[in-house]
Amino acid sequence: MTAISPEASQRLNGMGKGEFIALMAMLMALNALAIDIMLPGLQEIGASLGVANENHRQYVISAYLIGFACAQLLYGPISDRFGRRTPMFVGLAIYIVSALAAVVVPSFAALLLLRFVQGIGSAAMRVITISIVRDIFGGRAMAEVMSLIMMVFMVVPVLAPGTGQIVMLFGDWHLIFIFMGVIAAAVGAWMYLRLPETLAPEDMRPFTPASVIEGFRIVLTNRVALCYTLASTFIFGALFGFINSAQQIYVGIYELGVWFPVAFAGVAAFMAFSSFVNARLVGQFGMRQLSHGALLGFLAINALWLVLTLSWTNHLVPFPIFITLFALSMFQFGWIGSNFNSLAMEPLGHVAGTASSVLGFMGTAGGAVIGGIIGQAYNGTALPLVTGFFALAVIGLVFVLIAERGKLFQPHNKAV
Repeated sequence: MTAISPEASQRLNGMGKGEFIALMAMLMALNALAIDIMLPGLQEIGASLGVANENHRQYVISAYLIGFACAQLLYGPISDRFGRRTPMFVGLAIYIVSALAAVVVPSFAALLLLRFVQGIGSAAMRVITISIVRDIFGGRAMAEVMSLIMMVFMVVPVLAPGTGQIVMLFGDWHLIFIFMGVIAAAVGAWMYLRLPETLAPEDMRPFTPASVIEGFRIVLTNRVALCYTLASTFIFGALFGFINSAQQIYVGIYELGVWFPVAFAGVAAFMAFSSFVNARLVGQFGMRQLSHGALLGFLAINALWLVLTLSWTNHLVPFPIFITLFALSMFQFGWIGSNFNSLAMEPLGHVAGTASSVLGFMGTAGGAVIGGIIGQAYNGTALPLVTGFFALAVIGLVFVLIAERGKLFQPHNKAV
């Protein structure tokens, strides 16, 4: 890991790179926690609140993602005007209050409303965290830091389902929301005590309709930023599709029962390892070399997975084959996610908050819709999921080719 520059160290008031990465990862991980810790409790939530259709339980995830996506449009311009700290604390407060309010929720509709509100709070952690990283780092240094953040971030899906199941040993699903609120409060206290304001005064932008529209125009008219964001949107749609139907596939099809969190954690650990490898290699090979190779690998693995699924009796491949191909696919994802995000943000440093906001909204909203479609297509087999993975890989490749004018593996300069 490269050392933090003297300028970056000064802007962080001496905070070390390791602590900075850990704090940023934990802020982003609050989003993953709010999604993955719920998975073991979906069945109990449905039974407790009278949800008859098992596919409708997925709305606990979808409602959160919709709020998470929509609110990102606001946090970026606000953080470009008022700095990073205050909007972040507002988001944390919303996240904590809505989590604790779910403890006394009277109905499934009310729970979905609170999950939507919790997503609104969580959006601050996604948008502003990336803005803070872009305030301090650029180019391959940003890609390295984002990969390490993603590595730590991926530990949460490893631990969250098992943690949710352990929490429920001491009570019902309401305890999960108390746990989320406590963790968010602890991370907020850490940030309050240790992280200074990172937005330079000269980079502050006025918060007016004209300035916001101009910021959006800058983002949406940049071919590289827009196309890499659209590519990420479709790839993330595949991941959201799996998250929506994970409990049904692992428990309903493969009957893993209490081993569901273990299987879920194993794949997430593979993704975390992938992000670690990317962090070690991106400085040498660059974001484009690694992410383009990973995208082609993602496409090839999912093509094989689809062929095997179609050829197997009742479209049910044996679990060892399913989990192997899925893990290999997600290993490629670990190289795609952080690099695509860094490539989209690289030309937009002067409007980092607005850029993170717009790109985050597009990626999350689009990914949530696509993932929701895949999840609702669940038919007792993994065929809708596998078909979605392959189709979305093809679409992602098309957008990358547009971004790069048809040429892959061509670094524009030594920084990328």
